Amino acid sequence: MSNVQKTNTLEEKQYLLRFRADSQSHLHVLSHDICATGCPDKLCTLFCPGEVYKWEGARMAVGYEGCHECGSCRIGCPHENIKWEYPKGGHGIVFRLA
Repeated sequence: MSNVQKTNTLEEKQYLLRFRADSQSHLHVLSHDICATGCPDKLCTLFCPGEVYKWEGARMAVGYEGCHECGSCRIGCPHENIKWEYPKGGHGIVFRLA
């Protein structure tokens, strides 16, 4: 008996990345006031490869569902204002192994 998972569609066979988002974010902006007043360049909107952080109105929005789990936000925020955790087991980015 084989443990190989069969795919049913062409899209499933061709994927390189998939995201299995949890219902709760694993990324948290600790203080939105720091983003609004202390970070005029909004650096997290520049260095995140998944473009997870977006400045919307007067608040930083976090689209955690597309996080690549690289950790750049954990080290890139000059104010240490982003709390990054691993997603709960079975959630997050899924890489296809070729």
